[in-house]
Amino acid sequence: MRKRIAIISEHASPLAILGGVDAGGQNVYVGELAQQLARKGFEVDVFTRREHPGIPRCVKWRDNVRIVHVDAGPVEYIEKERLLPFMPAFRDDMLLFIETEQLSYAVVHANFFMSALVAMELKARLGIPFVVTFHALGYVRRMHQGARDRFPEARLQIETDVVASADRIIAECPQDRDDLVHFYNAAPEKIALIPCGVDTEAFYPVDRQLARMRLQLPATGPVLLQLGRMVPRKGVDNVVRALPLLKSSPDAHLLIVGGATETCGEPEAEVVRLQQLAADLGVSDRITFMGQKKRDELKYFYSAADLFITTPWYEPFGITPLEAMACATPVIGAAVGGIKYSVRDGKTGRLVPPNDPAALAEAVDELMSQPALLAAMAGNAVRRVKAAFTWRMVAEKMIVVFREILAARQPEQRQTADLDFIDGAFSHLAEVVEQCSRHLRKPLLEAAEQMSDCLSKGGKVLVCGNGGSAAESQHFAAELMGRFELAHRPGLPVVSLTADTALLTAWSNDIGFDDVFARQVQALATKGDILFCISTSGSSPNILRALEAAKEKQVFCINLLGKDGGDAAAYGHLNVIVPTGSTVRIQELQLHALHTLCGLIERKLFSNSGSETGVESDKIAVA
Repeated sequence: MRKRIAIISEHASPLAILGGVDAGGQNVYVGELAQQLARKGFEVDVFTRREHPGIPRCVKWRDNVRIVHVDAGPVEYIEKERLLPFMPAFRDDMLLFIETEQLSYAVVHANFFMSALVAMELKARLGIPFVVTFHALGYVRRMHQGARDRFPEARLQIETDVVASADRIIAECPQDRDDLVHFYNAAPEKIALIPCGVDTEAFYPVDRQLARMRLQLPATGPVLLQLGRMVPRKGVDNVVRALPLLKSSPDAHLLIVGGATETCGEPEAEVVRLQQLAADLGVSDRITFMGQKKRDELKYFYSAADLFITTPWYEPFGITPLEAMACATPVIGAAVGGIKYSVRDGKTGRLVPPNDPAALAEAVDELMSQPALLAAMAGNAVRRVKAAFTWRMVAEKMIVVFREILAARQPEQRQTADLDFIDGAFSHLAEVVEQCSRHLRKPLLEAAEQMSDCLSKGGKVLVCGNGGSAAESQHFAAELMGRFELAHRPGLPVVSLTADTALLTAWSNDIGFDDVFARQVQALATKGDILFCISTSGSSPNILRALEAAKEKQVFCINLLGKDGGDAAAYGHLNVIVPTGSTVRIQELQLHALHTLCGLIERKLFSNSGSETGVESDKIAVA
């Protein structure tokens, strides 16, 4: 039987047009998460405030996802800063719906503090546990906006009460987690770090020339993009102020997407302010205000741009940088909140201070003057999104939280929850295996060919890794030095760089642990050898030092990595990257990759079929 989940999002409906004052990332978050939960076997009801009289009470939006419109206050748009007085009515109408429909929800997921207030009161009346994603915190907002923050003072106490009452709290980035602990005394064990995601089926790279042609933009010339809600805290004025300061790209054109629809009446106050600012700075002819655009059009804007820029004063997470990266567009973002978590400075874009047009202009000039760097960042951006920020991954982590709550509250159902966890683990592994079977076929074949060629010519393969990867390094070397599937064959010179206690302690004491593998590469490697590095993150300093030493010795470097490849990917002549953000799945698939390499190498070096891939055993140098 499908478990039923209630998602509350009082002001942000998945049905809203994005880009308006109160329609942005939360709308996307709620809609995408609801769809993914439904695909994972849940029945999902999304409760949001009714704003239009003609809209039905209940809309079947997707398979197993309903949008339930709650009557709370006048049936019209009301800005979210004025919605708090209507939350008792929201609660009562939601209770009426639950009673009338005779529904039973396993968990409530509240989004934003007012939804959390409702969830907290539902828990008190019905005993339904709840999870909260705040999306923005009152203390942090007030710290940045001061008197311009128009939310009622009661928000801070409500958030404090919610933090104490919630069964789990979702932090969207490390800064969000730290703020919850610092400002609200949240218990760290109640916090789960689950970032926002991006739909990689809706956002993907489109050829830049085709994208510009579709948008009727000039085929040549630098294009900068700002996309999102038109509110002061988003810092769009910072981008406008940077435009006249550009040196390497003085002809750059800025597209601003968001705000009023292109067919509606008067523009929003923020758009008017930005247009006046552009006129004052003499750059009106270099800026086009595009208005709101449909979601399925956004990939063309991202793909048409050379750079995506987002420099808000603060940002709890920010989905638009992920959408840009999914479209292979590097991001220049403010070093605040979630942006400094999603954008890797120097790898997928640049981070700059907020409210600093000169720093922003300098970053734009730096990237636009280096096409090769931009191209590398584009590739890194796509890999990072696919490895760590898909909505499927977000939903899987959220389901783990739901199951933990249910197991803790219902001891008699723990065995079922544990079995569900086991089923989920196998299911997730199967999904990753299927994904890897498509993405890793050619890299694994090329790696096997490189190693076989090296060994057949008298070279050797040096293997290294840390922790679990060290064990896999030793396992790989043992299978090829001994045997894998062929019982009677010569041993192969595949050496796991040592990590025994005596050498580790000696080198760590006398030289430094960061050089533990590099020293062995310098001593053992010769031109024509291969260095094979195994790492889940690709960021271990001793792995990077080993790769640097290998390059100095003219040794071919092959990396078996995970996530987005990390810094190690830049050193590899050949990278085999397991495309998932789960360390557990990476280790499982890396072991499978190692076994596959062993099998391929044996086939190529000791084939009895007489094919050109086979070589005689006496041509192989053995120790």
